[in-house]
Amino acid sequence: MRGIRFVPEESNINFIDFRFLAYMVSFVLIIGSIGMTTTQGLNLGIDFTGGTLIEIKTPEKPDLAQLRTELNGLQLGVISIQEFGAPDDLLIRLPEQKAAMNDDAEEGDPNAEAIELVKEKLGQIYELDDEAYRRIEFVGPQVGEELKMQGLFAILFSLAGILAYIWLRFEWQFGVAAIVALAHDAIATIGLFALTQMEFNLSTVAAILMIAGYSINDTVVVFDRIRENLRKYKKKPLDKLFNYSVNQTLGRTLMTSITTLLALLALYFFGGEVIRGFVYALIFGIVIGTYSSIFVASPVLMIMNIKRPALDEQEETTA
Repeated sequence: MRGIRFVPEESNINFIDFRFLAYMVSFVLIIGSIGMTTTQGLNLGIDFTGGTLIEIKTPEKPDLAQLRTELNGLQLGVISIQEFGAPDDLLIRLPEQKAAMNDDAEEGDPNAEAIELVKEKLGQIYELDDEAYRRIEFVGPQVGEELKMQGLFAILFSLAGILAYIWLRFEWQFGVAAIVALAHDAIATIGLFALTQMEFNLSTVAAILMIAGYSINDTVVVFDRIRENLRKYKKKPLDKLFNYSVNQTLGRTLMTSITTLLALLALYFFGGEVIRGFVYALIFGIVIGTYSSIFVASPVLMIMNIKRPALDEQEETTA
């Protein structure tokens, strides 16, 4: 018996002919992502901004507008409140407190005092007990700035490492094309978070790094087949050779993407709200990474007009 095939063995889809349409789509996607990020900004989580995060379970569906009015009346700064998975499950974010909550307090942690004030007010409204408080987390502003820089460096260093590996493993043209595809995926994912205003935190940075790893895996498979065919078909035109190579790896690419998406969808619907943003980023990243390995990486490599003699020389040097 033969297994199920999503793609025929001898598929001949002319992907390369769609490269100019793909260029336009990617251009609009990247410009839109950069525009959304610079104008609307990211909804940075407490990991990056600093402050206090309180998750509570209310006995009934709360009136969010009234609750915001009550808590902001405490004069603790702008307090944000949002539903967290269920209508009666709330996330309350308090900004960093710079001074004591009352004039008589000479010592003590102003953030701890702010938490007590919020808990007192919530107790008056809903009569919450200790079990209603799911978690209380505090991140200092200095730690938030450090985490922000570390997250940025993690993404940049990972891209640089991938560029160096592809350069050594293949040729510099392959490395540049791979980095263009990875930057395309990373920028598009960040733009998605700017558009949806979902919380952007450390787990989102981890998701972007995982997307880069998944995308480069797909891209390397396609590049390896392209390099093999470049040596095998010495006189075949580049557009037909690239198209043939992408079609040869299409079944493997789609099968890997679909099986990964099935696992991620299960996590998205049943994994809980805590990891939903992380899984959300991965789902989008798998889709955009599959697209970029077919419609971005290979066409960019073809533009760079890779030479067959250079490949033979690189192979001899590596050996």
